[in-house]
Amino acid sequence: MDWLDQQQQYFETLQNFGPRLWDGFLLTVQLTLVGAALAFVIAVILGLMAGSPNLWLRGPARVIIEFFRGTSLLVQLFWVYYVLPLFGLTLESAFTVGVIALGVNYGAYGAEAVRASLTSVASGQWEATVALSMSWPHKIRRVIFPQAWALMIPSLANLLVHLMKGSAIVYIVGLNDFQWELDQLRRVTDAWFSYAFIGLIAYFLFALILTLGMRLLEIRAKHRLGQGPTLREVLSPAPKMPIASAHPGSAPSLSSGKTPGGQG
Repeated sequence: MDWLDQQQQYFETLQNFGPRLWDGFLLTVQLTLVGAALAFVIAVILGLMAGSPNLWLRGPARVIIEFFRGTSLLVQLFWVYYVLPLFGLTLESAFTVGVIALGVNYGAYGAEAVRASLTSVASGQWEATVALSMSWPHKIRRVIFPQAWALMIPSLANLLVHLMKGSAIVYIVGLNDFQWELDQLRRVTDAWFSYAFIGLIAYFLFALILTLGMRLLEIRAKHRLGQGPTLREVLSPAPKMPIASAHPGSAPSLSSGKTPGGQG
């Protein structure tokens, strides 16, 4: 059997695996989106605590952030799945285990992006909130966080893509996600076809969609601060420049250096 015949046979096998791969891909999408939502909530809470002037808030936040950043996602996944039941907390759903592990791990990384964005807001804005005698929650909600939000989106977008790729290890706790289905496809085809072709394209397209979505979110956030165009202006095609007519009675070109009266 030559190479072309072999690839044709692989594509015929792929037709049988199609529904399974699609179900696995949808599970990966769900893990990514739900895990990202949990990670964002954790990132905002820990980021605000880490940036607080109150030591009793800042200290525990730093410990939690460094702990989950300094340990492996794989270790945390096993810890949630196998160790928590020893303390009487059993999670029946493997999906919940995967979401918690992804959310806590990437939430810790996102907390640093939130804290750094808060400190990047212009000092004049902070001084203005002090002059207005705003409380810490009030100044953060009304003045500081809306400006920091536009600054943190690029970092959060990178973490979102990393979270999507990190979701590929949840199959070890019994989830038939896209990675697990790719491994089953590899058993009847080969690694090149399942991973380097099907898997590479699917993960790349999903990451591209996530990146574009976060980019649009960043454009909207910056526009609300008066720092960029609207989404409509970005998505609409660029207007065509008018072309000067060659008719003798038409207005002269600005590049000719001539005025309508004929003077240079």
